[in-house]
Amino acid sequence: MKRVHKLGSALSGFAAMAVLLAGLGVSTAGAQTQGQTVKIAWIDPLSGLMAPVGSNQLRSFQFFGEKFSGAGNPAGVKFEVIGLDNKLSPQESVNQLKAAIDQGVRYITQGNGTSVAVALIDAIAKHNERNPGQEVVFLNHSAIDPDLTGVKCNYWHFRFDADTSMKMGAMTSFIKDQKDVKKVYLMNQNYAHGHQVAKYAKELLAEKRPDVQIVGEDLTPLAQVRDFSPYIAKINASGADTVITGNWGSDLSLLVKAAIEGGYNGKFYTYYAGVTGTPTALGNGGAGKVYQVSYNTYYMGGDYEKWQQEYKDKFKDDYYTGSVYHIFRALGEAMAKAKSTDPVKVAKALEGLKFKSYNGDVEMRATDHQLQQPLFMTVWQKADKKFKYTAEATDMTFAPVREFTSAQTSTPTVCQMQRP
Repeated sequence: MKRVHKLGSALSGFAAMAVLLAGLGVSTAGAQTQGQTVKIAWIDPLSGLMAPVGSNQLRSFQFFGEKFSGAGNPAGVKFEVIGLDNKLSPQESVNQLKAAIDQGVRYITQGNGTSVAVALIDAIAKHNERNPGQEVVFLNHSAIDPDLTGVKCNYWHFRFDADTSMKMGAMTSFIKDQKDVKKVYLMNQNYAHGHQVAKYAKELLAEKRPDVQIVGEDLTPLAQVRDFSPYIAKINASGADTVITGNWGSDLSLLVKAAIEGGYNGKFYTYYAGVTGTPTALGNGGAGKVYQVSYNTYYMGGDYEKWQQEYKDKFKDDYYTGSVYHIFRALGEAMAKAKSTDPVKVAKALEGLKFKSYNGDVEMRATDHQLQQPLFMTVWQKADKKFKYTAEATDMTFAPVREFTSAQTSTPTVCQMQRP
């Protein structure tokens, strides 16, 4: 009877602790992880032409890492983000990965450049195989080549952005109903992402708008072109009424600047027109002519909009990498589910994870680790009473014009996942 009494007291004590933790906003699942610090190494450019994009994204990770720390996530963990400059180089990225691992970092994130993502996926896979008990997980925030969750898929890699084919599917479904689109010029960066944008644009336009003509195509070296006026001259000469581009950073802001100065009056269909520098380059000149496909808009409501404005007020810059929010939300949920911050257990918990995010119900598809999520088409226009948020130092905004559900944006995968 005495032993039973002690057991009953222990159970009562556990119940009391559960009530206390619940009152503090921490689940019993998170009790085992509460107070732990989870380090995330951010490996992307902080120098060169793409440095403004990298700086914005690093601030975004650190800002949201703070918002989602402690009581901000069900596991009760604290997130610490370490910024490492990879100079947009695959080799430098692998060097930074090694430095991060030496510091005890078990989670890394990257997103600018497919070649960098491929190098990191390969290096992490080799490290994990050779160093059991020291595994690392790759949280991809923006590298969107479909092959990364297709033929090159890897168990330790999870993508939180929508891939190129998902975005082009939404874009071409929108273009299908735009009868003024008749002649298209494809303008992209000369690396995997740019090649994939051009590939899927051709395939999906042929399927949905076979009457549309591709009147020209160019591929330019990533982050090296400073004057796009010769390309705009070619676009004007082609008679194109529409340009489809996956360009980002300086390669897009300088392109649209040259288009405005060169008198191009057609439309742009883009992936990244809201990224640092491009809204300023557009100014009032691109009103009604520039469209963007993305998994987020400025108008997602709730905490998202509140924190978006707080970010703008604090940094005098726009928050646009919405996958940052997804990553911290997913990590908190997965760590609570796994009752651990161990990458092996967290990776398993991330597979098939479903949660309600700012853009709707999302799911980390277990078969290929590609987040399934809604997408939106927006158009550049003057801010008004309905759409009030202004981008950069303009009185302009990207206003939503169409939404595509997760079911509509989902694409099949050829991934043959090899699990450890």
